[in-house]
Amino acid sequence: MKAVASDFLIFDEKKGIYRENPEQAVRDDVEKHTWRHIFITVIRDWRLYIMLVPMLLVFLFWRYLPMYELLGCFKVPDEVLPVSKQVFSGFSYFKRLLIGGDSMSADFWRALRNTFLLSFYGLCFGFPMPILLALFFNEIKSNIVRSSCQVLTYLPKFMSTVVMTSLVTMLVKQGSLTTGMGIINQALNALGLIPYETARAGLLNNPDYFRAIYQISGIWEGAGYDSIVYFAAIIAISPTSYEAAQIDGAGKMSQMRYVVLPGILSTIVIMLITRIGALLNIGYEKVLLLYNTNTYVTADVVSTFAQRHGIEGGQKGLASAAEMMNNVISMLLVISANTIARKASDTSLY
Repeated sequence: MKAVASDFLIFDEKKGIYRENPEQAVRDDVEKHTWRHIFITVIRDWRLYIMLVPMLLVFLFWRYLPMYELLGCFKVPDEVLPVSKQVFSGFSYFKRLLIGGDSMSADFWRALRNTFLLSFYGLCFGFPMPILLALFFNEIKSNIVRSSCQVLTYLPKFMSTVVMTSLVTMLVKQGSLTTGMGIINQALNALGLIPYETARAGLLNNPDYFRAIYQISGIWEGAGYDSIVYFAAIIAISPTSYEAAQIDGAGKMSQMRYVVLPGILSTIVIMLITRIGALLNIGYEKVLLLYNTNTYVTADVVSTFAQRHGIEGGQKGLASAAEMMNNVISMLLVISANTIARKASDTSLY
């Protein structure tokens, strides 16, 4: 492409000459004094930028500086030498995890499978629940009733993971000669859904029930809090859209289908992309507090695998390699989901 004078100048018919385009002059001035404008903006709004400092420090110390330790995936661990001076070992840890053929490799593949399944079930069953709750809150006309329901669904999110898992453990605990079974065990046994032996042993000691307990407790804990984003998007929909739908004869279900859902579709897509990006990033805290040796087959995930072998077993290189592979796969999932969303619609993260 060739630049011509008309791209930067305009012809003055009265004087018969070319003169500088006023819009181009403004653009040139902005480009020339870009850093000056940025400095003035920062000085003017310095209070807002001061508020960013804690967040930047958190990202620096807990997100970026720990990346230096990722070199441990490729080094022979040495407690004396720093990571930069340790002996390079290549991809030996990755080879052992992927194609080692020993118990370590088998445990890693089991943990990776469990991580994917827990996240996939959470995506299928946990992701729609906040949207349904937001739709439910939108249909409640009484502000007092709606506020009360919202507070009740938000509360579990503000409990610590230890408290939440302790409640779950008490509800499904095993019975003994001195203590009774958990109330959920008793209810399921009374309904004939589980045998007495299973109820007596405790659901958390049975690997077949761990995933269901994990997902149900996760929905109970986070669905209400996550619905805030969708409810805010629903509130932003113009009332005239509802009025037009009512004039056309649309009922409540039709309004949800043709007005509400299209209005919050962009929010759903963005949240779905971020959820897919975290598909393999299951925090080890909740799993660590709920699982035991009897449920490793369905409960052990990559994070607990790395914690058990890295901290307790002293094999930091293998643990770092496992977490690094997990994070690389998550990054690829984010890129893929964003690419698909950008091609299928006009909404994407970048």
